[in-house]
Amino acid sequence: MRPDTPAENVDHTAEAARLERTAGLYPADAEALLLQAAAHLELADARPAATALYDRLLSTPDSLENAPLVRALKASNLWEYDHEAEARAIIDGLRATAPRDPAPWVIVAESLESHDELEAAHDTFTEAATLLLTDVPEPPYATRPLLFGRHRVRRMLGLPHDDWDARADTLHSSSVSLDELHDPKRVWSLGSDNPAELEAEISRLQAELGAYREALSRPFPVAVLHWPAEELSELLSAYPDLATEYPSHPDHLSTIESSLRELSTSGTPNLGIVTGTVPSYEAFAASESSSPSDATLLPQYATTLAARGRAVAWPPQRTSDCWCGVGSVYAECHGGAEA
Repeated sequence: MRPDTPAENVDHTAEAARLERTAGLYPADAEALLLQAAAHLELADARPAATALYDRLLSTPDSLENAPLVRALKASNLWEYDHEAEARAIIDGLRATAPRDPAPWVIVAESLESHDELEAAHDTFTEAATLLLTDVPEPPYATRPLLFGRHRVRRMLGLPHDDWDARADTLHSSSVSLDELHDPKRVWSLGSDNPAELEAEISRLQAELGAYREALSRPFPVAVLHWPAEELSELLSAYPDLATEYPSHPDHLSTIESSLRELSTSGTPNLGIVTGTVPSYEAFAASESSSPSDATLLPQYATTLAARGRAVAWPPQRTSDCWCGVGSVYAECHGGAEA
């Protein structure tokens, strides 16, 4: 689907079928492609077919990069076509496993919210914020929907502001405050005959739409290329000219962390890490009609992986596994020198 195709002109069923065919051609990207296909099926109101795709992915959970995300999407979809009990069971199980990715939390909390389970939605948002943002001075961009969603639900419940709400207010950049956007009384103004109230509501909706557009238009991360030890050894054995780029694997890992910190210090937002493999890199070099020994291909390869959704956000939470893959938490590994 072309990015400039109007949504109302999209044949969602056909687009889902195209994405499924593409997933068969590119197994490494199958998870992301099939999730997109399932989203199109949901938009086509083919919800049982979307569930079938989620089940297809979950049939091989060990091969999934983000199994909690798939389960969350499946639960949300199930509830939309009257499989509430199964959806609730999945949501309860997901909350019990406490995933470190904010996206599954947001999806299940918003699903609860959309079905008027406001207390449960509030508890879910709060669990996620406590898990992912305790002692985190600057919440990563991906966690902001947790704080904004929690703020919204608390306004609907009539609860007073707390520290998390204050953090959400600070992070919100729209010209209209979160308190105004999340005011439960806004719905009254939609039926008002007062032109001033209607004009004010239009302004709020425009500001809210602007915030959504800003979020959707965020580019893929500025990503640094990471080679696991075995992959780097294979790469240098096959292409020794690249040894000048990678004197040793520990030096390579240190360079990744220092480069990302320099980018962060300079004000570059939306940073990430992509992990390379030799077969993937060789295929990329072939597509560029170039030799894998050409070091100028390395940053292009990293950008291509990021554009395909392969980037992992940096920095990770200090209590999360370090990006280098050794199994230590970030604070005790490459994040240990963090100020």
